[in-house]
Amino acid sequence: MKYKTCVSIAEKTPVIVVKRLKIALKKSDYVEIRFDFLKIEQIPETLEVIKKDLNRIVCTLRPKTEGGKFSGDERERIAILKLIAEYNPFLLDVEFNTLKRNSALVKYLKTTKIKLLVSWHDFKKTPNMLELKKKLCQMSKFSSNVKIVSTAKSTSDSTRMLELYSKKGKNNLISFAMGDFGRISRILCLYLGSPYTYVSLGKAIAPGQLSVDEVKKITNLKNTISKS
Repeated sequence: MKYKTCVSIAEKTPVIVVKRLKIALKKSDYVEIRFDFLKIEQIPETLEVIKKDLNRIVCTLRPKTEGGKFSGDERERIAILKLIAEYNPFLLDVEFNTLKRNSALVKYLKTTKIKLLVSWHDFKKTPNMLELKKKLCQMSKFSSNVKIVSTAKSTSDSTRMLELYSKKGKNNLISFAMGDFGRISRILCLYLGSPYTYVSLGKAIAPGQLSVDEVKKITNLKNTISKS
């Protein structure tokens, strides 16, 4: 079985995005582009330049309230999310909190072909299992592609995020923990059914993120051992 990776790209100019994308697509199955790192006026231009590769791209536009960099107001952000949806990328990552309070956006996205990835992050802690299960259930009403990420303060926090895979049902679940204690969950989630894990090209974009080369080395160990 091939374990898949998704390289996160968070760059400030379209030129560097394209440069990094080229390298990332050679090394990884998918690429996440953090459009919130770009200036608002650079986003349409970037979409045009990368459109031929969008079938392998996860598009993300995080507001500051969700740990992102988007500096415009919410109305602008919603308009850009709609624009990205028109380009029909591999996945459009929209926060659970955004979908919850914006029925007009939900309605609009239903009229498109877009494959939605509903995401939720806890940057301070890892909730208890009851809360995580409830979150999964609520999120899966918007899409079967669900991403739930917490911050691990201990190994048991990491384990709890991985336990969520036994409750995923028919959902394509991506569940792991950030931080040093969460590093192992970024690998183990692949063995428990995550469609892919998020990696960097070099410097980590999120706390505890591994590079694509590190993850490939680990997931290839099985093949190396069986051959020797």
